[in-house]
Amino acid sequence: QLQWFSGAGGQICFEDEGRGRGLLRWDGFSAWLHCVCVVGFDLELGQAVEVSPAASCPRKTNICYLSFPDSNSGCLGDTQFCFRFRQSSGRRVSLHCLLDQFDKDLPVYLKKDPAYFYGYVYFRQVRDKTLKRGYFQKSLVLISKLPYIHFFHTVLKQIAPEYFEKSEPYLEAACNDVDRWPAPVPGKTLHLPIMGVVMKVIAYISFADTHISVILPTVHEVDLFRCFCPVFLHSQMLWELVLLGEPLVVMAPSPSESSETVLALVNCISPLKYFSDFRPYFTIHDSEFKEYTTRTQAPPSVILGVTNPFFAKTLQHWPHIIRIGDLKPAGEIPKQVKVKKLKNLKTLDSKPGVYTSYKPYLNRDEEIIKQLQKGVQQKRPSEAQSVILRRYFLELTQSFIIPSLTIIDFCDWIGLYRHFLKSPNFDGWFKTRRKEMTQKLEALHLEALCEEDLLLWTQKHTEVETVDLVLKLKNKLLQADREHLPVKPDTMEKLRTHIDAIILALPEDLQGILLKTGMT
Repeated sequence: QLQWFSGAGGQICFEDEGRGRGLLRWDGFSAWLHCVCVVGFDLELGQAVEVSPAASCPRKTNICYLSFPDSNSGCLGDTQFCFRFRQSSGRRVSLHCLLDQFDKDLPVYLKKDPAYFYGYVYFRQVRDKTLKRGYFQKSLVLISKLPYIHFFHTVLKQIAPEYFEKSEPYLEAACNDVDRWPAPVPGKTLHLPIMGVVMKVIAYISFADTHISVILPTVHEVDLFRCFCPVFLHSQMLWELVLLGEPLVVMAPSPSESSETVLALVNCISPLKYFSDFRPYFTIHDSEFKEYTTRTQAPPSVILGVTNPFFAKTLQHWPHIIRIGDLKPAGEIPKQVKVKKLKNLKTLDSKPGVYTSYKPYLNRDEEIIKQLQKGVQQKRPSEAQSVILRRYFLELTQSFIIPSLTIIDFCDWIGLYRHFLKSPNFDGWFKTRRKEMTQKLEALHLEALCEEDLLLWTQKHTEVETVDLVLKLKNKLLQADREHLPVKPDTMEKLRTHIDAIILALPEDLQGILLKTGMT
C-alpha cells in the first residue's frame, strides 16, 4: 500500500491500492513543505517508505536511510534530528514565484538553496512484543527547502506523538492545517494553527508558541552553547575552520548530536553564509558516499556529521575531526576535550577531542572563555550562555568582514585573509555581493530612465533606433520582474507608461507588432 502527501508544484495527492488518485491545489502547504514522509522498518526490506510522495519524492532511497539512526546509536524512545541531501541532477522543483520574492528579502544565510532539501525527523523506537522484531520503529519526516531547523522541530513535537497513536487521518488533518498557513513573509507576525495549537511566528526574528508558553530564539538556530559546550575552549579555532571552508567531520554517538553540532558550526560564522556543502547526518548509504570518502583526491570542502564507526577508518585521512560524546542536558557540563594529533584517532571509540594539526591564525580569546566558564560555575542557563557565545561569534565575524585599522595584536590577520580568499566561502560571498551590486545598478538605471523624456529622445532618432529602444525597455521590465530587482512599483508603472507613449507615436503597422511582443 502507498499513501503520500506532497506539496511539490502546488498539488497534494492521496493514493493507495484500493482507490484512484485525486489532485487538489495545496498552495499553502507547498509554501512551507515539499512533502511529508513516514518511514517504517520492514523485516525483509529494512527501512521502507510507508507514506511518501511516490512520484515527486526526491531521492526516496536516501530519505529511507537518513530517516533512521544507525543501528549502533541505540536510540530508544523519541529522537529528533535533521539531515540535508542534494537534489537529483537535472531536476529542480521550484517553490512559488512569490516565495522566491520573499527569499530576496532574507539575510543570505536564510535563503533557500535550490540544489538541496532539508529533512526534519521525529524517530520513535519503543519495545513492542506484538511485533516480530520486538520494537516499534518509525520516523515522521518533513521535507522542505526551508532551513528553519528550530521551527520544524517544534512542529514535529506537536504532531508526531499524536500521529504515532492515531495514524494517517491525524497526519492528513495536520497537512490541512499547514495548507491554511500564510506564506512565510519576512518580518511579518504569523499565526500558524497546528492540531489545536496556534504558533505565533515573527518570521526570521523570533518564535513563540502561545498555547504551550514555549519561547524559541529564532526559526533557524540551534542551542549553540549546548553544541559547543564540550569544545568551547576551541571555539575560535573551529570558527576559523568553518570560515575557511576546511573539510571537517563531526563523529557523534547519535544523529541528534551530529546534526545539532554540524548546524551549530555552520551557524557560527553568521551573518556570513557557509557556501560549501554540509550534511548534519551522513550515512554509508548516501548518494555522495564515494565522492566524499575517496582517497584519490583531497577531501572536499564539506562538514559531515556521522555516527557509524565505519567512518572512523574511512575518513581518518581527513585533516580535521571532532569526536564528541553524549551532549549533556541543559545545566550539565561535560568535560572539555583537548586538541589531539590525527594519528591518535583510530576508531570511533577513541576519546572525545578535536583531532587536527591546524595552527590557528588568531590568538585564543581568553575573555570569552572566562565569561563562559564563570557562567558554568554560576549555573547560568544554557540559553543565556548561547546568547553570549552567539554575540561573540557575531562580533568576531563582523570584525573580519569590516576590519578595524587601529587593531594592534599579535594575530596573523593577513594570513587568515589570504587563506579565506582561496576558500569557497569567499567565492560565494564575492558572487553574492557582485550580484547585489549589479541588481542595485540595474534598479538605479531604471529609475534614471523614468526621469528622462524618452518621447523627446525618439524625435531625434530613427524608427529603427526607436523600435530598438522599446524592445530593450521591455527586456528591462522583464528582467526586473524575473530577478526581483529592488525597484519601486511606481517606477515600473512609469516606465510602462513611457513605453506605451513611444509605441503610440510610431506608425500603426509598428504599433501592432510592438504591442504584441512582451509586456507593455
